[in-house]
Amino acid sequence: MSQPPIDLYYWPTPNGWKISIMLEECGLAYNVVYVDIAAGEQFEPDFLKIAPNNRMPAIVDPDGPDGSPVSIFESGAILQYLGNKTGRFYPTDPRQRIVVEEWLFWQMCGLGPMAGQAHHFRHYAPEPVEYAINRYTDEVNRLYGVMNKRLEGRDFLAGDYSIADMACVGWVKPYQRQGQDIEAFPNLKAWLERMIARPAVAAGLAVGEERRHSIDIAKDKDVQAVLFGQRAR
Repeated sequence: MSQPPIDLYYWPTPNGWKISIMLEECGLAYNVVYVDIAAGEQFEPDFLKIAPNNRMPAIVDPDGPDGSPVSIFESGAILQYLGNKTGRFYPTDPRQRIVVEEWLFWQMCGLGPMAGQAHHFRHYAPEPVEYAINRYTDEVNRLYGVMNKRLEGRDFLAGDYSIADMACVGWVKPYQRQGQDIEAFPNLKAWLERMIARPAVAAGLAVGEERRHSIDIAKDKDVQAVLFGQRAR
């Protein structure tokens, strides 16, 4: 008996891609519920019931651990949940799981926030802030170096392909907009190419891509107020 589809509350960003990739890799049926973050839909009361931090992604699984629906917010928690649900890409061996979790939380606490800030100050700040641009660009450079060293002699970050790799790929994919030269990181470059060549990764990255560039964030002040402030449009 097939399971009912999972509702994925989503917008095509590096955090959203993590979950669309995982769902594709696991072959789980899902419905995409677009949360237009430029329009402020992340502040809607119904969405806040499942994602109180007013950030996507979030999921609602009709077939939760006890057979009843469950909602989950925060991309790392969703990846862990789906890994536990399917028994895939999240090892059960305690030592292997520790390594996956190390690199998952490294992304959540380091790569994602730093790459996001580099992207923001390089492209969206109302006026150039040289210190901030240099600070975050240099930190992303350091983090790329950490990944490059880790990937020496390895195909993936935590041994076998895992949710740790899925968490990171969307943050490395736009390396140019973060001010990085991928050629300086040959192991990371090879990993990125390996990742994007996976059919499920390509499919996950393609979900809603046509919506991604529908608004010029750099020029639309109302959209900036929503994305970088604390209010609905």
